[in-house]
Amino acid sequence: MQNYFQLFQLPQQFDIDLTKLETSYRAIQTASHPDRYVTASDAEKLVAIQTATSANEAYKTLKNPALRAEYLLSQQGIIAIAETNTAMPADFLMQQMEWREAIEDAENAKDISALDRLLVTIRSESKALQQMLTKQFKRQMLSEATDTTRKLIFMEKVQADIRDVIEKLEG
Repeated sequence: MQNYFQLFQLPQQFDIDLTKLETSYRAIQTASHPDRYVTASDAEKLVAIQTATSANEAYKTLKNPALRAEYLLSQQGIIAIAETNTAMPADFLMQQMEWREAIEDAENAKDISALDRLLVTIRSESKALQQMLTKQFKRQMLSEATDTTRKLIFMEKVQADIRDVIEKLEG
């Protein structure tokens, strides 16, 4: 399969043009839409479906900063989240525990505004990690980029958990 960056005609780097990604994705989806292949052979229809499926997966990966970083590392033969690579800095683990406790306290108190504030804080920290990743990938600091990617993945999970709690409290 074609490299995700090549598929969308983007440079293989962490910091990408999201507008170009979106435009390229839509062009591929339009070109491979089933309506264009109504009279085509079964083989042509299959290729169109495979192209659309690949584009969906590639788009989802490149649009998400954590998945993009993980993909870039995988292109270098590095698995960011591996059973043999689970160590995290103690201060980061402590921060995670504090966030988890804050989520639990806010959920128990049914305090959606506290959860919203926590989301803003974590998003800000995520943005800082994304800026670090841009520099680390540019400088080929792959070990550091792996650690930063793992943190970003961890933080995305916490954000998703917060959104789940908010949804539960609102519902």
